[in-house]
Amino acid sequence: MTDNPHLRKAEAMARAREIESRKAQVLVEQFARDAIAAGIEPQRLTARAYNGSTRYRTQVTGWYLKRDRSIGISTDGVFYVLSTGGGLSARFSGVTLRPGEPMLEIGRGARDGESMPLADALAGRIAAGNDWRPA
Repeated sequence: MTDNPHLRKAEAMARAREIESRKAQVLVEQFARDAIAAGIEPQRLTARAYNGSTRYRTQVTGWYLKRDRSIGISTDGVFYVLSTGGGLSARFSGVTLRPGEPMLEIGRGARDGESMPLADALAGRIAAGNDWRPA
């Protein structure tokens, strides 16, 4: 432990974030099991370029969690933020996504009305079943 109060605060915040992410990961993994059990059809997910104008194929099969297709969960219970740098070669070969760090509130820090508890988003997605459509 350090005597630097700023470093102590940063370490405490990092620990809290890690604990929250572990709790959220449990929810994400349960969602994948529930979606499969409910017969909700997974699909190949796409990722949006950072500039927002192009979507690219990914290696991930799963479900979109938000209608804007910005968050996805794979069939093996991994959380993804579906954005990428893209580029010319990605138009042909697709992009490889890295797993994201799930949090108990998605969209935290976004504009009002754009954040929601992860548990609510997951429950809503399960409830919609195969009738759910992205925007």
